[in-house]
Amino acid sequence: MPQERGYRMLGDPIPTSKGYQVQLERINYPSVIGEDMERVNVDVEIQTDERLRVRITDAVNERFAVPLDIESPPTQADNPLYDIDFTSSPSFGFKVTRKSSGAVIFDTTIGGLHMADQYLQFSTRLNSDNLYGFGEHEHHTLKHDMNWVTWPLWTRDHAVNTSANLYGQQPVYMNVEQDGSTHMVLILNANAADVTLMPAPALTYRTIGGELDLYFFLGPSPAEAVKQYLEAVGNPVMIPYWALGFQLCRWGYEDLADLQAAVERMRQYDIPHDIQYGDIDYMENRKDFTIDPEGWADLPEYVDQLKEEGTRFVIILDPAIANYDAPGAYPPLDNGNAMDIWVKDSNGQPIQGEVWVWPGEVFFPDYTNPDCEDWWRVECVDFKEVLDYDGLWIDMNEPANFVHGHADGCARNKWNNPIFVPNVVDGLVNKTICLDAQQEMGRFYDVHSLYGWTMAKQTLPLVHINNVKRGVVFSRSTFPGAGKWGQHWLGDNWADWSNLRWSVIGMLEFNWFGFPYTGADICGFIGTTTEEMCQRWQQLGAFYPFSRNHNGEGNPPQDPGMWPEVARVTRETLLIRYTLLPFLYTLHHHAHMQGDTVVRPLFFEFPAEPATLSLTDQFLWGSSFLVSPVLDQGTTSITAYFPDARWFSYYDGSEEPTRGSTTTLASPLDFINLHVRGGSVLPTQEPARSTMFSRSLPMGVIVALDDDGQASGDLFWDDGEALDTQESGTYLEVQYAVSGGSLVSTVVTNGYPGASELVLDDVRIFGAGPISSVMVNGVQHDAWEQDVGGTNAITMTEIGASLTNELTIEWS
Repeated sequence: MPQERGYRMLGDPIPTSKGYQVQLERINYPSVIGEDMERVNVDVEIQTDERLRVRITDAVNERFAVPLDIESPPTQADNPLYDIDFTSSPSFGFKVTRKSSGAVIFDTTIGGLHMADQYLQFSTRLNSDNLYGFGEHEHHTLKHDMNWVTWPLWTRDHAVNTSANLYGQQPVYMNVEQDGSTHMVLILNANAADVTLMPAPALTYRTIGGELDLYFFLGPSPAEAVKQYLEAVGNPVMIPYWALGFQLCRWGYEDLADLQAAVERMRQYDIPHDIQYGDIDYMENRKDFTIDPEGWADLPEYVDQLKEEGTRFVIILDPAIANYDAPGAYPPLDNGNAMDIWVKDSNGQPIQGEVWVWPGEVFFPDYTNPDCEDWWRVECVDFKEVLDYDGLWIDMNEPANFVHGHADGCARNKWNNPIFVPNVVDGLVNKTICLDAQQEMGRFYDVHSLYGWTMAKQTLPLVHINNVKRGVVFSRSTFPGAGKWGQHWLGDNWADWSNLRWSVIGMLEFNWFGFPYTGADICGFIGTTTEEMCQRWQQLGAFYPFSRNHNGEGNPPQDPGMWPEVARVTRETLLIRYTLLPFLYTLHHHAHMQGDTVVRPLFFEFPAEPATLSLTDQFLWGSSFLVSPVLDQGTTSITAYFPDARWFSYYDGSEEPTRGSTTTLASPLDFINLHVRGGSVLPTQEPARSTMFSRSLPMGVIVALDDDGQASGDLFWDDGEALDTQESGTYLEVQYAVSGGSLVSTVVTNGYPGASELVLDDVRIFGAGPISSVMVNGVQHDAWEQDVGGTNAITMTEIGASLTNELTIEWS
């Protein structure tokens, strides 16, 4: 909007207990779209030293507000890292400034504010063009292209595509400032929207409803900004240990025998396999809470067998419920009708759509209806008595609809046909429900993008077995805060090299959105993979937090056992993953308790190194473990960047001589480059085919020394599945500290009874000079060797120390 249009201030800001209120009146100029708000309030809350809220809304009429419970302290913070200033000339605008540097991080004075019933817009100048985030999309670069690119925000069922709005709505971005300081901004609005990125650098945000509710998180590091964001919207749920194992799925198993054949191929090649999935194939006519008696009748017994062999079972459920059966034929429909839990059309009747069950119609549960919570619980619990699943994979919950809006079409009105439509794919009602439909929470126009959010919220308690054991929930549709209840995979991707590459970007973005347990369908969901592509993807996917091979109906099977060489390489790479599962599980513990990322881009650790700001083809587990995959066809070498630190090969402990620049690394077809950062201690464990077997095996640590000969790390360990072990203290926490040729383990918390059965048996040390002696708790230890004259890596074995006892290992 032109600067002279918008609003002017009605006097000075009014102090409040939480900050200020600024009252605005509209400048008199011709309306652009109609129904302008004549009076607007700007409520500023100085919530914490690091968090600022600016809420802009109608001063007269109540508007829809996203029901995300972000704590609002009763009084303002004492020492905020920021200032906020207002101007009324030529129209209202505000600036947010970082106190420490004086840097302006948000400046709306570049364009007028527009507030109408169905059109809200602001523009802001950014501190730098180092912009990241917004979703869900398939971004081709981690750092945004600022050359007049527009990204739509609106949940939609759409195969992964370059510019489309996809399954989730994540209106949050990160900006790395010119001096390396970092902040994040959440635009808490669930209506359809788009954001245009401009070279200035600047952005314009436009939405068709709700409020402009902005939260600023001042960092100043990328990791701190993410923690502050997740402190507000909710830290991610803690997953069970077994969920970190490798997973296999396919939509297109012809029958149970076909699924069993895929499992047997995994067994034949001794490939780790912790979770097997049932896609909609197992259902009768693709209806929730049913098992097809033709070809799948023995599924419950087979699931019991899988569990005895160390493999869990997760099933898919879609929200849509078939409505064409006669009374008494399909209990989920009968019960839903009796409890009146369906999303209603504008006439108060259940809205009808189609999903999977051609040519029959479906109803959509209203997960904001309190009675729906009871209905969903009964159906899920009753079905678990039939099929003993361990997790629920909730799909199609944007929600997807295979007719546009309603079986009878949508009424032509302001909700289904607003004057302004953001830059979304194929319009607002395409492949979803009419926007004048009603839920208990509100009109679908406002709550559409919250459908998966509310479904996940109701689903998580149902996978907590007997309210004592953790299960898992994967949701295709997401919104800020949904990570408290479920995690996310990256949707219906394509079996091509570009999707392999772009999956790294999606994984990194969803980590700071609050969904650290994420990953793409390995080898691709749509299309025919190749042996080379699948092998490279299995190498990369072994280091997704959520590691699952999955493909779609009509495509050839692609489980790793389909090719002997892919099977071999998959097994070898997964054994590395399983060796590092104690480290990965500890990272998830930190994510759950502290809001840390599990997987992060290099600029999170090295924001002062400009080269890291644009890197999209390498990533870190935590701060310590660098993964540099091959992402291009026919490639046997890669160009890798090594930030200014010591880096050691995971395989042999050899030190990478490159620091603060790029180098070429050999990457033969059966190899993925992995490095450990100096200054780190990584807990490990002897791997096995399943976590059911590996969790009792001997443990170890990898020590990588920094320039000062120091390192640190920690281990979190519990039974892997009990609820609230962190909160109840029923866990083991060990801190590792290394300096002066000495490794000391300190038991911080010893509340897990099973820990006494675990022993630390081996230690690998990278970066030490030649040694001649090893002492374990003051006693000479002879079971060690060093690659003298080569890498100098030290390997100690047969230590046999209980994890619950403090330990000192010295070398000299």
